[in-house]
Amino acid sequence: MDRSYLFAPGHNLKLLSKVFDAGADAVILDLEDAVPPTEKETARANVASVITTRTAWVRINAPGTELADADLGAVATSAHGIRIPKVETLDDIGWVTDRAPGKPLICAIETAKGVANAFAIADHPAVTHLALGGIDLRRDLGTGDGDVPMQYARSHLVVAARAAGIAPPIDSVYPHIHDSDGLVRQATHSRDLGLFGKSAIHPAQLPAIHTTFSPRQNDIDWARKVVEAFEHAGGAAVRLPSGEFVDLPVADRARKILASAHA
Repeated sequence: MDRSYLFAPGHNLKLLSKVFDAGADAVILDLEDAVPPTEKETARANVASVITTRTAWVRINAPGTELADADLGAVATSAHGIRIPKVETLDDIGWVTDRAPGKPLICAIETAKGVANAFAIADHPAVTHLALGGIDLRRDLGTGDGDVPMQYARSHLVVAARAAGIAPPIDSVYPHIHDSDGLVRQATHSRDLGLFGKSAIHPAQLPAIHTTFSPRQNDIDWARKVVEAFEHAGGAAVRLPSGEFVDLPVADRARKILASAHA
């Protein structure tokens, strides 16, 4: 699974030439919010050209619009996958899959209606990820800043993704580029809630994101002890020297940590 998803606005050729070498696990070329209305056609042409030789997701404009229709006409064939903004219903997904059949989809949940329909959205066969659009969702709900107002939404998306059997949701961008402590705090909070990976708006955010969503050494050490003890016990429940009780669910969690560390 990818830890970071770095955005680059499609109209900025300078950034398009740098974004693939910035160190992100995945790149999202943007045709939506980061592109001024007067630059939409330029961005579309730039992105369509770039993705013929580089692997990237493309964030299109809102589904059902003329802009999105033109976006998909230009990028659907070559894009690695499509990030759909402001997904609220299955109709939004169907509109995109009609124009980009077979493409994996990241569905951004950015409104109350999207949160309410997250289980159905996650269960669509083309959807590989849900993504929290926290800034837009806070605006739609009228909440304050900080992590607490979004905690329910984050947990809701985690449950929806797990119930659908898809990857954990991708966390929202952190808009304060120079606040690395705040970024780590938010990413850690999201990781502990069950999200995995985070969108980024600047390469300077990548080290903190990668560190947060990589297995920590103490977790790896714990996981090795658990797996070794469980296997030595022949798959029976066992107590570690520390007193911790280990049964099958605990052992499975430890194996997932080791698999993630290996990846």
